[in-house]
Amino acid sequence: MVLSTALEDLCWAAIDFESAGTAPGETDCPVQIGIVRVEKLFSPTPQLFTSYIACNRPVRWSAARVHGITTETLQGAPVYTSLWPQIRNLLRDAVVLGHNPATEKRFLRSFPGHGFGPWVDTLALARQAAPELPDHALSTICDLLGISSAVDTLVQDTGHCRWHDALYDAAASLLLLRTLVSELAMHRSTLQDISFAVSE
Repeated sequence: MVLSTALEDLCWAAIDFESAGTAPGETDCPVQIGIVRVEKLFSPTPQLFTSYIACNRPVRWSAARVHGITTETLQGAPVYTSLWPQIRNLLRDAVVLGHNPATEKRFLRSFPGHGFGPWVDTLALARQAAPELPDHALSTICDLLGISSAVDTLVQDTGHCRWHDALYDAAASLLLLRTLVSELAMHRSTLQDISFAVSE
């Protein structure tokens, strides 16, 4: 049913994680999550959720330089498993969206058998829509398409208004999808029509 439903009629949940970074022999761990859920693609009132996540080791300097989250930032943050009820409710029955979401899929494996998906990758969509671009980073594409200000507006009341913030990047993925669907007149297209960007 989901595969044959028009893109504009599907429920979507864009997700992003930021991580502590790794060194040889270490397993990476999430330090922030952001989710933006809409009951239909162009619904005007998305649900926004973000949280820092406690980590059992220090945040690497190289990671903190990218996302600005330090070990001190995480003081008092909830443990990842305690966020499960909110994560489950926001991702349930939704097409899950991310920009190259390999990290997101990996971190969600902490909850075996969760059944989230299908997944849509906005990086794959952007590469298909604009293959001539030398850089398909989320910030670059949003700047080029003129939607970065719309991302600012969507999250402006949350205090999370920078690239590589999990909520900001999740919001950007959602608005990128909306823009591509509008610009390419894909409202009535289905997941089957964009199968190159869909995975389980």
